[in-house]
Amino acid sequence: MTEADPTPPTLISPHNRALPLLTLTDLRIAESQAQATLPKHTLMSRAGKSAASFLQEQITRDISIEKSRHKVWLIAGPGNNGGDALVLATELHRAGIAVELCMPVEVKPDDARWALETARAAGVAIGAAVPASLDDYTWLVDGMFGIGLTRPLEGVFADVARRLSQRTQARPRKGGVLALDVPSGLDSDTGTAVGNGNVIGEGAAVHATHTITFIGAKPGLFTAQGRDLAGAVTVAPIGVDTRGRTAVQLNAPELFAAFLPPRDFATNKGSFGSLAVVGGDTGMCGAPILASRAALYTGAGKVHVALLGEGAPPYDPPHPELMLHAIDDLPLDHMDALAVGCGMGHRERATRVMHDVLHLYVPKLFDADALNLISKDPALAAEVTARGVQGDPCILTPHPLEAARLLGTDAPGVQRDRLTAARALAARFASVVVLKGTGTVVAAPDGRLAINPTGNAALATGGTGDVLGGIIGALLAQRLPRYEAALAGVYLHGLAADTLSAQGHGPAGLTAGELAPMVRTLLNRLFYPAADC
Repeated sequence: MTEADPTPPTLISPHNRALPLLTLTDLRIAESQAQATLPKHTLMSRAGKSAASFLQEQITRDISIEKSRHKVWLIAGPGNNGGDALVLATELHRAGIAVELCMPVEVKPDDARWALETARAAGVAIGAAVPASLDDYTWLVDGMFGIGLTRPLEGVFADVARRLSQRTQARPRKGGVLALDVPSGLDSDTGTAVGNGNVIGEGAAVHATHTITFIGAKPGLFTAQGRDLAGAVTVAPIGVDTRGRTAVQLNAPELFAAFLPPRDFATNKGSFGSLAVVGGDTGMCGAPILASRAALYTGAGKVHVALLGEGAPPYDPPHPELMLHAIDDLPLDHMDALAVGCGMGHRERATRVMHDVLHLYVPKLFDADALNLISKDPALAAEVTARGVQGDPCILTPHPLEAARLLGTDAPGVQRDRLTAARALAARFASVVVLKGTGTVVAAPDGRLAINPTGNAALATGGTGDVLGGIIGALLAQRLPRYEAALAGVYLHGLAADTLSAQGHGPAGLTAGELAPMVRTLLNRLFYPAADC
């Protein structure tokens, strides 16, 4: 803020908040409109002072080292991100924290020149050379490049990005690496490396422990490689109004909690719907069983398993509550929801079943083999689209390779811009799409879009996708609208992995079957707390 600006720094944690996620276009418009009504340099001053407030709070919390022993090293790029770093350095210097700022190339924009003059007048130590070692500094600050970078990092900036990333990957016990606005080299819209697509290598982008992002949160901080590179994200709005700017949101309970059914005393199993999990060709009944168990734990009233193959067990010994049937013996049109595709196979019978279920006016989720059948059969694809056009949209839950098959591209192409891929699938199939992966994207055919912030590497094991299908299927059976069922499902699925990992059961070695009991715990803890007796 300027000296006369009364606006105090505001810092927002994205945790459990349905924040709007602003694209580069959204940000440029909001920034331009704000600058037209504010005194010169206000936004840069607010950004730098917000970052200073954040860093001072981190330093104060670190009781392992005295404040006077902290040393902060900052690198400033030639643009406005460098100006933000200069304001930050000035504020820390005035607060009595030792700072050194490296500026390999002098900043150029007017706002950044003002910040440079202010820093020099305050006595901030500014040099052009990068130290041979950064080990003596507790905090390293990336102020090289923010949003709008159009080419890969190169030269000294690529070298510094590599060194900052090495500090992060060393998991420092003291201090960390703070990125201003976005980690340099990261595309804030897509979460991929600028100019390198989905290739993140040494020097391609900064890997930070923390990111303080200005004006609003950005999609690229929460999906693809951006989730790893950004570290812990804090939002500094700096007084810019962003309401109504974007249809993209960060998924949080406030988007779906109101749609969960009440659990009154006078309810019964019929109140919470009947789900049929359809799949399980010969030798592949494990996948639908996993999905069905997850559906039980997510609160469906009754769960049926409709099996295509031969030789399936008559019941599930750990969960005899599940009702197993040969598919021809179960009237699927009597169900409240269908989850189709787990272990379904690719035989002609699977295709016939797909055509049959697509003619039923029952909410449907398609996963796994069902998606591959749709991608190979134009008639099935047309039927899926027709369902949505007629007001009965399906839910499709592809991983990137399945999404690529549905779009007629390749998985790297999907990963280069996950939001665009999810939108394209939702539009093409008139369906709600769950594009799985880090920062799962949920897209509705009406244009709504959300990125899910929960989940971790514990989900990178076989069967977790089947569990997700069962969770969402159970929510459909409980009559949640399609989009909200998808949002709730991916949120709870990811949060179960996060919670189990925090308890020491992951990320390595967590099995898919362990997720469902934790989903039940979280569902009750968050949305159905026990009444006081």
